Amino acid sequence: MIEDIFKETRAKMEKTVAAIKQELAKIRTGRAHPSLLDHIRVPYYGSEVPLNQVANVAVEDARTLAITPWERNMIPVVEKAIMESDLGINPQTAGTVIRVPLPSLTEERRRELVKVARHEAEQGRIAIRNIRREANHELKEALKEKLITEDEERRAEERIQKLTDQYIEKIDQLLAEKEKDLLSL
Repeated sequence: MIEDIFKETRAKMEKTVAAIKQELAKIRTGRAHPSLLDHIRVPYYGSEVPLNQVANVAVEDARTLAITPWERNMIPVVEKAIMESDLGINPQTAGTVIRVPLPSLTEERRRELVKVARHEAEQGRIAIRNIRREANHELKEALKEKLITEDEERRAEERIQKLTDQYIEKIDQLLAEKEKDLLSL
């Protein structure tokens, strides 16, 4: 019973950390990286699909992404989707290749991006604490139903607290790496 709750809690916390890692990857640094465009969706034959399902996204150089749509008629659609995204970048089309030059970040923009990263990390911490609360609630229910003793419940709560601290530390490490990445020139 307690092991099941513990395993389920660990799995949920692991997913939360993975989601935060993905969210932080979307926040762009000064370097070009294909994952910057992962969240962009493109209309394709009546449905919205991720950009990487209709085009090849590659790094051309440190500040430029090259996007090659698999179908010629997708070039203007992809271009429009990139322009309408929240990235604030302007694609340039040359034949069948769309180049996306990434402007260098100003100090002010870097600070804004650090704030965004901190907000994402805080959302992750809140999610981890909510998972802890759910697990502790399950333990209390098990205690009420006399499935576990009070001592077992207390030990399990301590284990879950240690797990919570461990995963919050992982989120803090991800944030520290991202901040360092954003503030370095």
